[in-house]
Amino acid sequence: MRSVLMMMDPSVNTRGAEDCPAQCTESQDDFAPSKLGTKEFWDDAYKRELQTYKDIGDVGEIWFGEESMNRVIKWMKAKNVPENAAILDIGTGNGIFLVELAKHGFVNLTGIDYSKAAVELTINILEEQGLKNVQIQVEDFLNPSTEMKSFDICIDKGTFDAISLSPEDREEAKNRYVASLRSVMKPEGFFIITSCNWTKEQLLQIFRPGFELVQELPTPRFQFGGVTGNSVTALVLKCIE
Repeated sequence: MRSVLMMMDPSVNTRGAEDCPAQCTESQDDFAPSKLGTKEFWDDAYKRELQTYKDIGDVGEIWFGEESMNRVIKWMKAKNVPENAAILDIGTGNGIFLVELAKHGFVNLTGIDYSKAAVELTINILEEQGLKNVQIQVEDFLNPSTEMKSFDICIDKGTFDAISLSPEDREEAKNRYVASLRSVMKPEGFFIITSCNWTKEQLLQIFRPGFELVQELPTPRFQFGGVTGNSVTALVLKCIE
């Protein structure tokens, strides 16, 4: 299978996803603007997924697969993250990660997405799972509302990838993302990001200053042209400012 981003837009040049061969780039200058960086694209995509869910009960795409969710939850459990820790799922999509977190005992969960259709899809799935206490709301993370509370843990699984493909000012979009992240995180809080576009070194540069590396989580590796590397990057960062 090709990466999720590439399946949705073949023009995107990504580092690949963990269930597929990777097309590796080492420079952020290689990325071209894409419709994947637009709200219109995601509104249309989640309207289709919402209708599919209503028709046949299919929850839709699980970004990076179940392994990516298990990887994050395993780290949280190993670090004894309290079950009542305030957790934010940035760009929650269909909310499946919220479902998995709830199944593992976490009770203070919030999911946001700027697509109303994605939020409606998530609400439907949460109701089907009997999860009534999960907070879900329409929210543009680049312009967070004053109602956004502070979180102990923020999780991103592909949202920053999409934002960094914006056809408009991508550098401005990335800077606003980092600023928004800092504004909603508690001091010493953790940010867990999974990316198929960015290397460890690039992510550390983007999120510096304000964050420091805690741990790089193990991800599947690939070989291509005699070079071995990781097909995705998964990092745990700590908010230090």
